[in-house]
Amino acid sequence: MKNQPLNNMPCPIARSLGRIGDGWSMLIMRDALAGFTRFDEFQKSSGVAPNILSRRLKALVDDGLLEKVCYSTSPARFEYHLTAVGRDFRGVILALAEWGNTHFSPEGRQMQLVETATQRPVKMQLVDSENGQPLTLDKYQMVPGPAAEPMMHYRHDYLQKKRAGDSTQKFAPPALQSSR
Repeated sequence: MKNQPLNNMPCPIARSLGRIGDGWSMLIMRDALAGFTRFDEFQKSSGVAPNILSRRLKALVDDGLLEKVCYSTSPARFEYHLTAVGRDFRGVILALAEWGNTHFSPEGRQMQLVETATQRPVKMQLVDSENGQPLTLDKYQMVPGPAAEPMMHYRHDYLQKKRAGDSTQKFAPPALQSSR
């Protein structure tokens, strides 16, 4: 289900979660990226209730991750195909699968990424596209971008001071300060 307050926040993570932050939507996208296209396939694969599946599919279509395509006119039947935006979600699903396998699968890997041609298992890793280096916390960080709103700058500045050892400051963003 869409979370409108998150959809309108200036943070790209919040905006993304507002559109796809629901577990059922994530599983639908997992299945769409695997190749499922039909309502019954999504329902049987995930076990989601039909009424919830209908709402989630509509929201994913409305948000541009899937498109509804008619494949039969009598009776009317539809498939759900990935859009470019939906295909771009693949990295998120792969990252979640790797994270889940690493931290929450004590019985072993339930699914794994393999090189298609050889079936060689590979471990997903986020890297700097310029130099191939892993995006580790000690070497890379998120900073306000060119379109960042004041809150983003405030958060960044606060955290920079905190990392530098300033424990005297209180987190009091501008919006919170003005409401007191």
